Amino acid sequence: MTIPAQFDAKTIENKWYDYWMKNNYFHSEPDHRTPYTIVIPPPNVTGVLHMGHMLNNTIQDVLIRRARLKGFNACWVPGTDHASIATEAKVVAKLKAKGINKNDLTREEFLAHAWEWTDKYGGVILDQLKKIGASCDWERTKFTMDPEMSASVIKSFVDLYNKGLIYRGFRMVNWDPEAKTTLSDEEVIYEEQQGKLYFIKYKILSPPDSYRDSKGEGAVADSSHPSEGLGEEYLTIATTRPETIFGDTAICINPNDERFAHLKGKKAIVPICGRVIPIIEDEYVDVEFGTGCLKVTPAHDINDKALGEKHHLEIVDIFNEDATLNSFGLHYQGKDRFVVRAEIAKELETMGALAKTEIYLNKVGTSERTKAVIEPRLSDQWFLKMEDLVKPAIQSVLVDGDIKLHPARFNNTYAHWLNNIRDWNISRQLWWGQQIPAYFYGDGKEDFVVAENINDALALAKEKTKNHGLSTADLTQDVDALDTWFSSWLWPMSVFGGIMDPESEDFKYYYPTNDLVTGPDILFFWVARMIIAGYEYTGKKPFTNVYLTGLVRDKQRRKMSKSLGNSPDPLDLIEKFGADGVRVGLLLSASAGNDIMFDEELCNQGKAFTNKIWNAFKLIKGWEVSVTIPQPESSKVAIEWYEAKLQQTLLEIEDNFEKYRISDALMAIYKLVWDDFCSWFLEMIKPGYQQPIDSVTFAKAIEMLENNMKLLHPFMPFLTEEIWQILAERNVEEALIVSTWPEIKPFNAGLILDFDNIIDVISGIRTIRKDKNIPFKDAIELKVINNDKTSKYFDSVVTKLGNISTLEYVSEKVDGALSYRVNSNEYFIPITGSIDVEAEVAKLTAELIYTQGFLKSVQSKLANEKFVAGAPEKVLVNERQKEADSLAKILTIEQSLAGLK
Repeated sequence: MTIPAQFDAKTIENKWYDYWMKNNYFHSEPDHRTPYTIVIPPPNVTGVLHMGHMLNNTIQDVLIRRARLKGFNACWVPGTDHASIATEAKVVAKLKAKGINKNDLTREEFLAHAWEWTDKYGGVILDQLKKIGASCDWERTKFTMDPEMSASVIKSFVDLYNKGLIYRGFRMVNWDPEAKTTLSDEEVIYEEQQGKLYFIKYKILSPPDSYRDSKGEGAVADSSHPSEGLGEEYLTIATTRPETIFGDTAICINPNDERFAHLKGKKAIVPICGRVIPIIEDEYVDVEFGTGCLKVTPAHDINDKALGEKHHLEIVDIFNEDATLNSFGLHYQGKDRFVVRAEIAKELETMGALAKTEIYLNKVGTSERTKAVIEPRLSDQWFLKMEDLVKPAIQSVLVDGDIKLHPARFNNTYAHWLNNIRDWNISRQLWWGQQIPAYFYGDGKEDFVVAENINDALALAKEKTKNHGLSTADLTQDVDALDTWFSSWLWPMSVFGGIMDPESEDFKYYYPTNDLVTGPDILFFWVARMIIAGYEYTGKKPFTNVYLTGLVRDKQRRKMSKSLGNSPDPLDLIEKFGADGVRVGLLLSASAGNDIMFDEELCNQGKAFTNKIWNAFKLIKGWEVSVTIPQPESSKVAIEWYEAKLQQTLLEIEDNFEKYRISDALMAIYKLVWDDFCSWFLEMIKPGYQQPIDSVTFAKAIEMLENNMKLLHPFMPFLTEEIWQILAERNVEEALIVSTWPEIKPFNAGLILDFDNIIDVISGIRTIRKDKNIPFKDAIELKVINNDKTSKYFDSVVTKLGNISTLEYVSEKVDGALSYRVNSNEYFIPITGSIDVEAEVAKLTAELIYTQGFLKSVQSKLANEKFVAGAPEKVLVNERQKEADSLAKILTIEQSLAGLK
């Protein structure tokens, strides 16, 4: 067949992906082979492919394709996550654009819109993954809201509740006012922001018997005697949130702080709202912060809540669910908290209650999903007890090493999170997600049962109440949904049906899975929780290795994002550089756990590599083959060397994969193919101009190329399958994707070491030819003083690649010859009459003077004790290498001059 001059990536990618799909190479069923299983970190169902997905899924595809070639029953399960907060926010925004308010819809009506959105956009990202070559088992695609997946989540909730691990509690939670839902502690990102510290003056009431203590809304001093009992003493309190004064129910001082000893037992008036509040004492107060006393707002701060419970304080919640002020905010009712902050500060200043403000750096909690500033809020929520659940997850990673994190430095992060874990708030005030299977039947907080369905709930309610007249109409299911992570922490089990049917063939065969590839940002959100769930439900780890990728950043080290406009579209990159080129470009710089400074030039490098391989392939296929001519010695030697080199590289590749150094594995293959195969091996075996190649060498060249394609296939699936299929007629069972990984065999390491020297010998010859303008077509002599007793095994290669007419070993220097050294060996090329000896002597003399001057400057540095003592080790190594190189160059120039004189 005619081989195209250029590699047409787009046509070839479509052709081979369709071929792989048609022949069901990606699908796996349990059989006699050892399974190798990966579950995809499920992207958001309505998401689109970004550079992080590109990196993560390319690494997974490399692992799964290599596993197939190594004979494993490879199964890569794809799927998507329903992403409660993100998806519901998109649906709400879409409805709002149509003039529809979510609150005007029933749950069923809203979910119909959500499913419509999901059906429309839900398959986009998975289709995009196919463009990068992802060889997922698409028949096993899962969605966290699929009926059987949701059933697994509900069954898990009921099970944990029955074990006493899930409970309902009135707690201070993290409230996202944009998404209008609670968040777990791990979903709150703390960011340092510059704000203000407001010093607010609270008027003290004295003496204590002259005021009316009130717990009513907006209570003030006795209005019939407005001035009675009002002294002119004020207590100044510093706060970053002046809007919360409407929720103040006490002022707290430290009992050991003598400055405020006279205030014990007194009361104060909250500015603006006029509420009378007690002054309490507690050692919790930091006497060094602000003014040394604290305004207590139990409804809006977790520490204030603890103080409130301890001192039996009133709780006044001043916010609506969208963080606007409610009726407790008086004339600020309905206004946003941040708008109110500025307006309250102005009012306080006007009434003389604002002493001063200061610039203040504060860590502010923001929502990981919506970026909204979190509002602490008291609420009835569902929690999962973590203290005991977490123990096996700590043991398996940090003690036994049954699960390994790559790189291992993330063990410290893992340990910090798990050793400081708190109960997990698993309920969300959302409709998109699995609805909490709790059914209420009365007015009390404990009037509920937990069951997998309403019929089971009814039976439990009748038993609990002894009221057999109850019906399903008397039951009301909790309106909240479960945290999305509570769904995805079951992922490695639920995708194989392991929660609903632990004895299923698939689950017993594929679980535990092998490798997980994900980002370190969800090490706790997802990875640790999957480990916890795995041990809780199976007593087994969910996977053995966790490969943690770095973040893809731009050249300025900024995280790629749509808002910055610095994130290229992966599909545009594929269009420009080809999928193989983009994969190589990304992976060459993607060491585990380290961020990638992405530059399109990386993809261009990948495309150049693609073209290099394609051109080498075309060169080989373009040779005429003869079955009659004998194999040249140089070709025989070249084959023996390359077979050894391939085996050495194969060991290096295996070691890198074992250590999850995917980037290093690719670089080893890259060097093998680009340098050793294309640049040296093909040159060594290439027939003369318009001459045929012997059939023995040609067959070995094809065999070596096929081995290269096997090694490259996990990284460059499209190019390698195309070349593989052209090299020979293959049936369906012989496609490269299901071929076999090269076998590890014994090899002669000495050949590789010897050839490293031969490269320098040939480079020396080529340098002299270039410098002296000696055309390659003109044969030259080479004489060698073999001081190192170097093997003569590669002499035929030196003769061919240097176009040497005579290669002679001598014992003395050769007069009238140009020379160079490789280690201790001396090489001489007798000069011809065409060389201007006088000009050559002048040129070498000038080069000698320059090199001697350079050596003097380097040695001066190394003789400087202060420089040597203060310079980094890398700098010193570099300077010493410069010294050694300069000394060697001076010796070579002096020898060449001696030969010319």
